[in-house]
Amino acid sequence: MDDQLFAESPLLPAGRGGTAGASHSLPCCNTIVSIRFGRLLIMRKVAIYGKGGIGKSTTTQNTVAALTEMGRKVMVVGCDPKADSTRLLLGGLAQRSVLDTLRTEGEDVELEDVRAPGFRDSMCVESGGPEPGVGCAGRGIITSINLLERLGAYDADLDYVFYDVLGDVVCGGFAMPIREGKAEEIYIVASGEMMAMYAANNICKGIKKFAMTGTVRLGGIICNSRNVDNERELIEHFAEELGTRMIHLVPRDNDVQRAEIKKKTVIDWDPTCHQADEYRTLAHAIEENDKFVIPKPMTQETLEGLLLEHGLLDAA
Repeated sequence: MDDQLFAESPLLPAGRGGTAGASHSLPCCNTIVSIRFGRLLIMRKVAIYGKGGIGKSTTTQNTVAALTEMGRKVMVVGCDPKADSTRLLLGGLAQRSVLDTLRTEGEDVELEDVRAPGFRDSMCVESGGPEPGVGCAGRGIITSINLLERLGAYDADLDYVFYDVLGDVVCGGFAMPIREGKAEEIYIVASGEMMAMYAANNICKGIKKFAMTGTVRLGGIICNSRNVDNERELIEHFAEELGTRMIHLVPRDNDVQRAEIKKKTVIDWDPTCHQADEYRTLAHAIEENDKFVIPKPMTQETLEGLLLEHGLLDAA
């Protein structure tokens, strides 16, 4: 069995605070470290945020498929009440969520009751949400992560854990992955649409708040293209204003929908198509990323000025 230990990462500057916009190496503290095949592994704790409907779950699953193709061991934790963060990795199977399992089975559950094997041995968990009209959806995330820790889900020699998180509002529950250091590198899925950037800017406000006293950092903006005019230039400028960069632009392609109809990721559906290579490029960009920052959120006036400059808003 692989030796495992908890280690203070030498990659993080000694001070826990930081300056907004300042770049740091991979921010890890008390991160599970393991040794596999003579190679020291640090489990990277990644959260993908984005407004509802932006395609963050599709982007996450296709990126995870590419990482598993690279031989990486990945666990995905869906943190969206819709519980659709893993269905493509599971071939369309509806996975019973952690909250549903707890409601029917009580507290006496095993890890295999809430975690299912997916594409290329990825590991899939859905937090789920409360019954409609009752309770707090964000609370399900807190309950799920605490249960996974208690059941030893993070003890496996994982290369990555991905949290797929609803990001329209960074409330207490939805902010848990960044508030308590469960995720340390954040990627925001956005597009050249105004509301997508508005949500991304709000998410950066939450990241900045918790980054000043913790290890969480912004890794970059993923542009999930909607074919908006001047979209690449707009998102690159948007990312620059936040103190980060656009890590990749995923082009709009009907092959994504074709794969979803077959209940598969693009790489599983047709590994030779161009869109599969786009997700491979994104996976490599995340794998090789070492630019992590405390973001500099914009004021509403600055954001609107940026949109005006790039033609998304008409001058009054």
